[in-house]
Amino acid sequence: MTPRQKRLTWIVAGVALVAAAVGLVLFALKNNVSLYFTPTQVYNKEAPQGRNFRIGGLVEEGSVKRQIDGLTVHFNITDTAQKMPVVYKGILPDLFKEGKGVVAQGKIEADGVFHAEEVLAKHDENYMPPEATDAINKAEAAKASAGGASSAEYPVAK
Repeated sequence: MTPRQKRLTWIVAGVALVAAAVGLVLFALKNNVSLYFTPTQVYNKEAPQGRNFRIGGLVEEGSVKRQIDGLTVHFNITDTAQKMPVVYKGILPDLFKEGKGVVAQGKIEADGVFHAEEVLAKHDENYMPPEATDAINKAEAAKASAGGASSAEYPVAK
């Protein structure tokens, strides 16, 4: 084998090794990345079916219902345009309240209800994730253009 062929063999082997490493990393990330969606996006079937994802918005006023076991909670997440029923079994964060921002991680089951594995409440009364703020503001604008009343925009931490 000539030196040129040896060098070419090493280059091809190196490229193949890098491609395999990139492929393994992307495969691992695919299973661990949790995308964020709003209730409107879920309603429009933009959210993945049968896979975990995050849904965020506001806890709908009057929707929180606790079962007798004390751990199972049913509530709705809304972006003011659409709402998504959520079931969570576990201890809710102290800041979880009706009308406040929340992000839940889980998946939609065959019953059409979002079954949350984790519920996160916003950390103070002025912050809301930029994605949730944008979604709520777009929903409010759509509602206003359709003849509904619009409320004030939600503040975003910068």
